[in-house]
Formats: sequence, structure tokens, C-alpha cells
Amino acid sequence: MSIKKRMEHLTVAEAYLELLSARGIRYFFGNSGTDFAPIIEAFAKRRVQGKKHPLPVTVPHEITAVSMAHGYTMVTGFPQAVMVHVIVGTANALGGIINAARAQIPMLFCAGRTPITEKGHSQARDLGIHWAQESFDQAAMLREFVKWDYELRCGDQLETVVDRALALTRSEPCAPVYLTLPREVLAAEMEQFEFSDDTRLNPVAEAAANAHEIRRAAELLVAAKTPLIIVQSLGRDPQSVSVLVEFAETLAIPVVEHWHTHLCFPQQHPLHAGYDPAPYLKEADVIVVIESDAPWFPKLTAPPFETKVIQIASDPLFSAYPIRGFPSDVSLAGSSGFVLTALLEAVLSKGRDHIALENRYRHWRLRNEQLRDSWKRKAQAGRRESPVDMIWASRCVGHIIDDRSIVINEYVLDPGQSRFNTPGSYFRHSPSAALGWALGAALGVKLARPDHRVICTVGDGTYIFGVPVSAHFVSRAYDLPVLFIVFNNSRWNASKQAALSYMPAGYAAKAESIPLCELTPAVDYEMVCRAAGGYGQRVEGPEELPAALERAVHVVDKEKRQALVNVICK
Repeated sequence: MSIKKRMEHLTVAEAYLELLSARGIRYFFGNSGTDFAPIIEAFAKRRVQGKKHPLPVTVPHEITAVSMAHGYTMVTGFPQAVMVHVIVGTANALGGIINAARAQIPMLFCAGRTPITEKGHSQARDLGIHWAQESFDQAAMLREFVKWDYELRCGDQLETVVDRALALTRSEPCAPVYLTLPREVLAAEMEQFEFSDDTRLNPVAEAAANAHEIRRAAELLVAAKTPLIIVQSLGRDPQSVSVLVEFAETLAIPVVEHWHTHLCFPQQHPLHAGYDPAPYLKEADVIVVIESDAPWFPKLTAPPFETKVIQIASDPLFSAYPIRGFPSDVSLAGSSGFVLTALLEAVLSKGRDHIALENRYRHWRLRNEQLRDSWKRKAQAGRRESPVDMIWASRCVGHIIDDRSIVINEYVLDPGQSRFNTPGSYFRHSPSAALGWALGAALGVKLARPDHRVICTVGDGTYIFGVPVSAHFVSRAYDLPVLFIVFNNSRWNASKQAALSYMPAGYAAKAESIPLCELTPAVDYEMVCRAAGGYGQRVEGPEELPAALERAVHVVDKEKRQALVNVICK
């Protein structure tokens, strides 16, 4: 039962931190400015008082701060607090907020506000920046990517504002919320502050779709001859993975993890059909799309018109997207785990052709074996190429992944060359792909899972976007030894491939150096890690890579230092 707590003679900033602590916020990722003075004083006072949480984490760049909160929540499920400097800090953090929004990550994101008053208040404007750093509507730049925004007006509303923010950010579909905190309000004195020791504003409970639509979907699936499952982010809830496995096994349905952001289905399971649905779309008569914003790319391929599509997601129509035209003959809104459980119960209540199901299972088990053999052959074909072939590099990374490894991948690692079978062991960037996420996310994961080996795989362009000096600083300052692996091909490959796809025989295709795509001469990225007290090595030949990765693993696991392997790739 909730009880009232009372504090006396404190500032709003002190009350804010006390309330965050009471609500279970463990970390406060901060990139501070002149608006932080009351917060800084409040943290210093809490330190003297022996209050440990929320723990302030100093992060030298906003993208790192937001990505750390993203990574921490991604593996724990619990939102954390981030605070940045007024409108300019919000601008720097915006890419990370877009990532979190599209990845459905709850987060209490807040920023100071340029002092409101020009005089007559102890916290009135006193620096030249305080006029130019004000906007008419500070939240406008990110309002499309947060569920709710508000500016704190006075201390009396503090509990309602914080509890409302946390309830909304944790309600499906999850997304960040945004608070602005004016310096005058944070510094205001409160004679007393009363609040409940536990919130009475709770998130909306998870739900499953209605029974009629569940029955419609079950009928389609039981009658299907060549069904297919396409999944992207069901693994956001690790417990839903076992539900999907049981569902797929019951109906002998192959599962494709397409542009998957989480491990959604064990890779070595006989029904795992790889990472590209294109080879299977034309033959599928029913497709179950689970938490996938783009299950296929219509420009390239699409299922036949008569194929029935069942979409399952907290918001199966992705209403936050301006345009998305994928068919949804049955739209099942709710928690994917709950929906699949209800759908499985409906399927089990119907008669099924068990011989046909057994034959279908054997068919897909054989295709899975063929697929894995093809992945292995691709890696072996590239094992002697120099510079290093990215497929071979992915294979080598796969060999250092054990049962306690967590991989954070931004673009480059080929999951087919690795061994991912445990829910919560693999995470890929948000569908929005605002570059620079992985470095901070890996640090946040390591903060949440200090006993796990955290491996961060990035391209060289992504590494630059991740503000590596900031990331390596945090790794050193907070003892977060992460293994960073840079697949360095000295270019933005996505931009290059888009140009070649646009005009395969054009001028760019014939150019020695493609404009706006090359990242040469390349930086010695390993030296950046060394500058922060870590281990760094450059690898140019394929034969060097396995031993280099093993040395880096030893540094991370035994010496408890960060390490970076700069792999020069094709």
C-alpha cells in the first residue's frame, strides 16, 4: 500500500531527484549546461546525504547519453532519465530520440530551459547565450517523436508531471516523453514536498486482440498450405520468443527475421528461414507479420494479391508513420506475446492435418540446413581475401560469441555468420537508423549487464557518427569495458550502393572515387581507443583477425579494459 512521504525545506530540483529515486530511476545520464546549476547542487547534496540513486552519469555528448539510456532500457525494460542543455542539447540529441521512438523505447528525456526572466530573480538571465538559446516552442522540434511533452511550471505539480510522464512512456506502444525544466522553477524553494512512495499513475496494461479477430486469423492459418512468418522486433520482450517458437512449431511455419532489431527466433532452429523473405513471398498463401514496419520492399518484390496477411503489433497499422501501405487482412493489436498465445489456443481448438504438418516441418528443416551450408560456404570463399571480406569478418566475430555475449550491431555484422539462439543476445539499430547509436547503446547495455561480454560492431561511418571520444571517455570513466569492432571500408557503403542502384552504368559507377561517399584517408580508429586507456589494434589481413579478436576479448574479459579492433575491409 502506498504511503505519503514528506520532505521539508528543499528546492524543486532536490524534490525532482528524490521523486525519480522513489520511482526506481537508477541512472541520470546528463550533458550539462548553465541551466543545470540547481540539479548539480541537488546531486552534490544527495552525495553528502549518502543517497545513491539516481546515479549521475556525466556523458560528453548528447547522442551518447540518449543511446546509453536506450541500451540500458533495451535489456532491462526499465526507462531511465536523460537531461540535456536547453534547445541546443535537445537538437544534438534528436537523432537518438528518433531512434528510441521508432524502436519503442520508453525514456524520460528532459532538458533545461533558458531562464524565463531577464531580471528580478536569482536565476534570471546572466550570460550572453540566454537570449539566443530560447525558442518560441522548445518541444516543437521533437514533438512528432515523443508521446507527450510538458514544461514544469511549479513545484506543486511535480509528482503529477513525473508520474504522468513515466506512465505514458511505459504504455504501449512505448516512446520517449519530454520535459522542459526552467532554471527558475528548479531553483525555487519548497517549504515542504509531499508525495506517495509509489506511483498511483500506472501504465496501461498489456492487451491481446479481440476474440473474433483471433478466430479469423486462426482459421486462415489452419487452412494455409504455405504459411510464412516475418518478424522484426518481437524480441523486445525476450519471453515472447519462446511463445513464437511454440506457435511456429505447432503449425510448422518458417520464420524470417527481416531487418530484425532483436533476436526474435533461435537461429539454429529448423524453422529459421534466414533474414530475407523475398525467396518465399511468391509461394506464401498466408503471411503473419509480427512487429515489422516493412516486412518486404514492394519496389523489389511482394506476395501475390490473393495472399492473406495477418499483422500483429501493439500498433499493427503503425499510425505514427505518414505512409505505409502493406496489406493487413487481419490486424491484431496488442502485446505480441499475448496475441500469439491467444492465437495458439484458437489454433489448438481446431482440427489440423498432422501428416501435412510433419511433412512441412521436414521440408523447412532441410531448407534450413541448406541455408546454413550456404552461409558457411560464403565465409570460406572470402577467408583469404585482402582487405578483409566482411562476411569472413562476421564469421570471425561469430567465433568469439559465447552464451554470455551480447552483440550490439549497427549495420555491418552478418547475423548468418554468428550463433544467436538466446533471447536478449542480439540487438540491431532502430528502423529509423539515425547513425551513431551503437557505441552509446553498448555502454548502456554493459552498465545494465556488467557480467556479460558486450560486443559492438559498427562500420567506420557509424563509428564517426557515434562521437567516439565521448563513448571511449564514458567507458573509461565508469569502468564499462566494451569490445568495439570497426568494419572499416573507408566509405559510406549505403550511399554508394544507392548511387549505383540509381544509375548502374552512370558516372559514379565509373568513377575512381565516388563523390560524397568516400571516407579517405581513414583515421587510425584504434588510436582513439588507446587515447582513452583502452587496447587498440589495426587488422589488414584475414589471417590476422581471429588472433586479434581473441587478444581483444582477453583485454575486455580479464583486464577489464575497453578494446577496439579496426578491421580494414573490402
